[in-house]
Amino acid sequence: MDYAVEIKQLTKIFKDNKAVHEISFSIKRGEIVAILGPNGAGKSTTILMMLGLLHPTTGESRLFNADAKEKKVRERIGVMLQEVSLMDGLKVKEILHLFRSYYPKPLPMEQLISFTGLSNEDLNKRTDKLSGGQKRRVGFALALAGNPDLLFFDEPTVGMDIAARKVFWDTVKELAEQGKTIIFSTHYLQEADDVAERIILFNKGKVVADGTPEAIKGNLLKQSVSFDAEKTFPKEKFLQLPQVSDVYVQGGRTFIITNDIDMILAKVFSEQLVVHDIAIEKGRLEEAFEQLTVGQKEVM
Repeated sequence: MDYAVEIKQLTKIFKDNKAVHEISFSIKRGEIVAILGPNGAGKSTTILMMLGLLHPTTGESRLFNADAKEKKVRERIGVMLQEVSLMDGLKVKEILHLFRSYYPKPLPMEQLISFTGLSNEDLNKRTDKLSGGQKRRVGFALALAGNPDLLFFDEPTVGMDIAARKVFWDTVKELAEQGKTIIFSTHYLQEADDVAERIILFNKGKVVADGTPEAIKGNLLKQSVSFDAEKTFPKEKFLQLPQVSDVYVQGGRTFIITNDIDMILAKVFSEQLVVHDIAIEKGRLEEAFEQLTVGQKEVM
């Protein structure tokens, strides 16, 4: 398997506080992965160790099968942190040219501008005159400057309006289609649900869930199929199925609570039941997040 990230038994202890406890996971090249968790769950500490900016107490973190501190690895990484700090006195276009000069095969300036939506006015502004949203776009451009194979985004859309968020995530999807690996953290859980192919959820320094958004929601949350039935619905027959926890009628509609929606629909059709206006509710990521992280105490 071709991995961009390999984490093995990673642990970080600050004095008597175990911020990260023996976590292990791998991320394939080209994946879009969201790292989620409450404040203090250990996700930021893990990302810093992944980047080689924080030394683990025990365990190992490797990027592209090498140490993240190696120059050849750093040249393949782009990072956008939550707090964007830019050198004062330089124009945006000057700082972009400077950052591009640090890499052997930088992203062409025209493509960099197209990806990030920076205007000519933005490019000619000095960094200390930028608004919060403009700084986020510049931070995005700096992360892309070296044409990296692996991108880390920490709360990337904080301070962005709805239109800017859409442009950002559309660009991220385009980058992933080019084979780049995307790892991001966010408190906007709907973004993770909409964009991520995979979610790694942290709680109390451990990984408590790892899978697609649909799999995580499906394993934890009540799912329902509802419809209008023309004749009396055979409630007892469906209640006998191990995949069904409840069947009830509300507002003239029949609701089936289940952990296997596909099987229930197949059963409805195989029984040749006449139903109309079928609706499926699979639950929200926020509910799964809350269920998995209840009782969280702050660490780091």
